Amino acid sequence: MQHSDETQRAARQESARLTAESVHGVALTWVDNAGLTRVKAVPVGRLAHAATRGVGMSPVFDVYLVDDSYTTSRHIGGPDGDLRLVPDLERLTVLAGQPGWAWAPVDRYDQQGRPYPACQRLFARRMARRAAERGIELRMGFETEWVVQRDGAYPWAGPAYGMARVVELSDYVNEVLRTLAAQGVEVLQIHPEYAAGQFEVSVAPADPVGAADLAVLVRETIRAVSVRHGLTALFGPAVEAGGVGNGGHLHLSLWRDGRNLCRDGEGPFGMTDDSESFLAGVLDALPALMAIGAPTPASYLRLQPSHWAGVFQCWGLENREAALRFITGAPDDPDGANAEVKCFDPAANPYLVTGAVIAAGLAGIAAGARLPDPVRGDPAVTGADGPGAAASADGAGGTAAGDKATRGVTGTPARLPRSLPEALDHFERSDVLRDALGEALFEAVLAVRRAENELFAGRAPQQIADATRGRY
Repeated sequence: MQHSDETQRAARQESARLTAESVHGVALTWVDNAGLTRVKAVPVGRLAHAATRGVGMSPVFDVYLVDDSYTTSRHIGGPDGDLRLVPDLERLTVLAGQPGWAWAPVDRYDQQGRPYPACQRLFARRMARRAAERGIELRMGFETEWVVQRDGAYPWAGPAYGMARVVELSDYVNEVLRTLAAQGVEVLQIHPEYAAGQFEVSVAPADPVGAADLAVLVRETIRAVSVRHGLTALFGPAVEAGGVGNGGHLHLSLWRDGRNLCRDGEGPFGMTDDSESFLAGVLDALPALMAIGAPTPASYLRLQPSHWAGVFQCWGLENREAALRFITGAPDDPDGANAEVKCFDPAANPYLVTGAVIAAGLAGIAAGARLPDPVRGDPAVTGADGPGAAASADGAGGTAAGDKATRGVTGTPARLPRSLPEALDHFERSDVLRDALGEALFEAVLAVRRAENELFAGRAPQQIADATRGRY
């Protein structure tokens, strides 16, 4: 936390700019371990104070659950203590969908100005620095999927991926695009998705912290535009039990000195050694990473075979049923090669996702891991309960990241965890994620996951979907 004159001058300049643009309030947001975006807001005139002294907030929100109840952990819980929320002025954005408002994400510090060990955004930044120490720059981007309803119904007849749905909601989709553009967000594509009333938008990649910031900004922009059109935007992983839910896929590429390490190498489909090892580390860690990227019982309603949800621990070239999908891009597009993690959803805290994926990937590089053979076709059709079903039992903490014989290569791909408790078993055993997150954050995540599993124990699938779909 900085108290410098330079920070105060920058904040005063931003305050003057916001006032000139008729902005009166600044929303300061962070994302808790349950995946909910929390906020404190300040008048524009208090922005300089917030930037230098922070805004007070209890640490207990790190153990809040999706229903606003709370649990406790070994290091965090109860009414005592206070933190300082410090806005990142470089991310300050005037909100085109909320006239009179601006937004900035925050980093969290203790009262003495020291980095708060359980700050998810600082965790993502720490992992990005760890990659940079190896000469690796990560570019990441989230796909945002959501469902819109009007008065609890879907009054649109347009088919999946159909132009009819764009026509039916033309003004709405147009305003989503216009509003994002006004906020400086570069949209790559937007389209109707499979489920009724469902859409997806993809934005340009950014650094790991910036990608998570964009995930928050895009979601809240969509929410604001939806409200102005009399619509409700639902971001939960399961909207209707048994249906196709919302994914929160993560795209990533590795770069060094301006070169995309996902292409022009000697590895599979042109990967360099570092790129292959990084992706092998992510693939090996997926059972444990599910506790980060598929964090709620509702997530496992979405994770069904043959739904393009990536429920098998395998990778493939342009295979939308593989949990890790590799994309080569066009031969003349050096930016196009990247990988997509398909098994994550919008209930996940995006800062935890980017940081944890980096930690797993760097562990793969340290181990010199190599990818198993790629999978073609749908593993649900070819079979996924063969010799590989017990693969990667050690999750990210396993010692055989490069040992293909332990990861199901000789058989069919293993099914990723089918429930949150199963994912938590892998998460608890992951030395890689425990070391990366640190004890305070690791234990807080674990406590929230256990408590949410208890919260929804015994509920029918549709009850779980109903209770969570509108919370994120």
